[in-house]
Amino acid sequence: MSGYQTGVLIILCFNVMAAYAVYLPLVAGQLNLCIAGFMAIGAYTAAYLTNEMGWSLIAAIPTGGLAAGGLALLVAVPILRTHGIYLALATFALGQVISAVFLNLEVVGAAAGYPVATYASPVAVFSVTAAIVLFVVGLSQTRFTLYLTAIKNDRLVADLLGLKVWGLQVAAFTLGAAIAGIGGGLYAHHFSFIEAQHFSVQLSIYTVLYVLLGGTQTVWGPLVGALFFSLVPELLRAGEAWRYVLFAVLIVGFMAVRPQGLVTPASLRRLGRLFRRKPAGVQP
Repeated sequence: MSGYQTGVLIILCFNVMAAYAVYLPLVAGQLNLCIAGFMAIGAYTAAYLTNEMGWSLIAAIPTGGLAAGGLALLVAVPILRTHGIYLALATFALGQVISAVFLNLEVVGAAAGYPVATYASPVAVFSVTAAIVLFVVGLSQTRFTLYLTAIKNDRLVADLLGLKVWGLQVAAFTLGAAIAGIGGGLYAHHFSFIEAQHFSVQLSIYTVLYVLLGGTQTVWGPLVGALFFSLVPELLRAGEAWRYVLFAVLIVGFMAVRPQGLVTPASLRRLGRLFRRKPAGVQP
């Protein structure tokens, strides 16, 4: 595999991790625009621990995820009292605050950025990404995701049925932030440099687009959305300056034809029936 192909797959992995960080709270109806901020917390925490404290990657990166999840748990009390566009605005503001803090924090380089000495290999990035995908897929088979979907469909009915709506929403928000923190820690150690400007709200918005394009109705939607946004621009590279125009046209076309996303439960069922169909002439 060439260096270019490896680089594209690495970017895909980070996009997949960010997409699943957005997906979990979105299943519960929470539009989180602070994913980039939680990634920044994981990145700076893990980088500081390996640079200044001599921690290993195996310890530092999960700790970065815990730091992001811990902050999410702390701010969930005031933020999750809002709903809809107000929740999106609250998380947007939180992301801006986090970015501004690291932009002015001299201990981690402030606006000049922060070099990271310890290196995370592509194998490490691929392995952690696979583990996160398997974790979320496994989680989707439990009642937890079913409860989140019920809350998204009708919060009041879910509450009347005895679901702990508040606790489930906090859990989804916190888990998403922890996944983002792990992704941020890996990003810092793979690219060996971090700067606060990278973790802007633009990154959060792009990540939300991955999930919305792929679809929020199944656990495979974020993966397909991340694949689309990561690989299609590279496939259109031959178009040079026009490739972004073509890419935008593709996105508009897909959203016009399939506003529910590229992957839905119905499409997965049709795909399953296609693979289960017996070849012609084969007797049972």
